[in-house]
Amino acid sequence: MKHFLNKIFYPKKIINPKDKSFLEIAKTTKVSELFKAISNYNDVSEIRYVGGCVRKILNNEKFDDIDFATNINPKEVKECLNNNNIKFYETGIKHGTITANIGEKNFEITSLRKDISTDGRHAIVEFTNDWNEDALRRDFTINSIYADQEGNLFDPHDGAKDLKNGVVSFIGNPEKRIKEDYLRILRYVRFFLNYSNKKHQSNVKKVIKQNINGVINLSKERLLGELQKLLLSKGFINLSKDEFCKEIILLIFPQLKNLNIFKKLNKYSLSIISKKDFIFLLSLLLIDETDNSDYFLYKFNVSNETKKRINFLKEIYCNPVDKNNFSKKKLQKIFYFHGMFYLKDVIDFQLFKYSKNTKKLIELKEYFEKLEKPSFPIKAKIVMEKYNIKEGKELGQKLKYLENLWVENSFKITDKEVDKVFLS
Repeated sequence: MKHFLNKIFYPKKIINPKDKSFLEIAKTTKVSELFKAISNYNDVSEIRYVGGCVRKILNNEKFDDIDFATNINPKEVKECLNNNNIKFYETGIKHGTITANIGEKNFEITSLRKDISTDGRHAIVEFTNDWNEDALRRDFTINSIYADQEGNLFDPHDGAKDLKNGVVSFIGNPEKRIKEDYLRILRYVRFFLNYSNKKHQSNVKKVIKQNINGVINLSKERLLGELQKLLLSKGFINLSKDEFCKEIILLIFPQLKNLNIFKKLNKYSLSIISKKDFIFLLSLLLIDETDNSDYFLYKFNVSNETKKRINFLKEIYCNPVDKNNFSKKKLQKIFYFHGMFYLKDVIDFQLFKYSKNTKKLIELKEYFEKLEKPSFPIKAKIVMEKYNIKEGKELGQKLKYLENLWVENSFKITDKEVDKVFLS
């Protein structure tokens, strides 16, 4: 009966076969177990793909996360998963989200919801079994598309049509949507840069500017998380060319001073930008001769690894003497003492920020990528026996001096140089 009604009320929409199709998901993961478990729970229970994975499949994009919506409440979802021996975690049960784990892959399942009240940061929700009510609380039409296992769409706000036509449109009143959650201002920027081929609507621009101060009330974690999604998205490259989006981003993140770097990237930088991670792209936007990056790192309380990488690049690039000093000798010191990961950061930073000598830098990068990190040949035990020297601070200092000398000499050192240190 349930499937018969679906055919009447939600007619099948034909999806052209694509590499990343809905049917492909079933072949490469164990989502079929989820569909089977929840569909068989009772006569009306259903589960559908929703959100980013649907949008990206329809737009022929790569996707990682696979999220679901279901018309049964969280308690019933847990019961259903238990009955089918499917492992799960109560990751966001307050808001109706349970994460199922099948075949070492996580799938978020969220019960249909409607907002009872919102304060611009959080929402108090009530669970529902009405797909239309759930769709109404979502932000943009292109994010309110649902699909069953075969790819039949339930699309009450014509999101698929908007996606095809390059339209980024709020569901209902834009101001109401934004005041429900001010993070939607940033989400609008991200989706506009990635999917729109239209101009900004004047009323949307006006509403966003009027409500920009609401962003202050959002947690630093949510802001940074949304910034990360923007920087890693394909449309990020368009940010410096869109004056309105650029203005909004700089109002929220004024420390991103170097956005114009991305206006005219050289050919090589354009070819590798999709492979660069969030921390690297962030460092390009932040680092200058001031304490700009220090303030951002403090304000957003970033991880120690993020601080370490950005401060490492800052130390190199804030010294005018070092800006164009990219000899093999200097780079091999970074390669040996900090590793290829940090060396790539240094070379790629130069390639993105400056357009000169790209050929030489690319050749150096390729040279080090093929190079195996050498091992320092002088061992403490051998030195102690040969030169009758005891273990201690003096030995450590001399070995450190020799190691630096060895690196400076392109990983070569003579017996005479070693004798000079230990016999003088």
